[in-house]
Amino acid sequence: MRLVRTLLVLLPLLVAAPARAQEGRFLSEAEAPKAVFPDADAVTRTDVAVTPALREQVEARLEGTHPSIWESQWVVFKVQHGATLLGHALVVEEIGKHQPITFVVGLRPDGRVADVAVMAYREAYGGEIRSARFLAQYHDKGPGDAVRPYRDIRNVAGATLSVEAASRAVKKAQALAAALGLTT
Repeated sequence: MRLVRTLLVLLPLLVAAPARAQEGRFLSEAEAPKAVFPDADAVTRTDVAVTPALREQVEARLEGTHPSIWESQWVVFKVQHGATLLGHALVVEEIGKHQPITFVVGLRPDGRVADVAVMAYREAYGGEIRSARFLAQYHDKGPGDAVRPYRDIRNVAGATLSVEAASRAVKKAQALAAALGLTT
């Protein structure tokens, strides 16, 4: 009987541990630009207020993609190596299943994706989208390229909503960069 009680006490802890392992902060804002542009040696941060006019411009460029959340401000990093502009790293958020997922999206001057990284993941499940293998699917995707799960982007079993959030984040970052005149 004592063994049964011990198992009943330990079982919830054993089940909850893997779920909580998905959650976490993985990059600070200071680390984010180098995560998507590893060759960077100069980074300049700009805070961009989300005004109604800017939001309207971003929405117009999203062409049917609907963000799940609108931040109160965006953080945009200009990233350089020497005098050469590598691109911009944009911090955006999208809702996974219940909570926001914070992404940094690195965009080259032509608007194509250099890299994507997850800065913070707040869901119990679906954290597999943090893997380099998954995020590499966005590499070199341009503003006109589709990034639909199951079609253009391989889905991750059990993480469909997180995959959709990653795709929305990439499109939001591309639309924001275009609205700000950061990409051609």
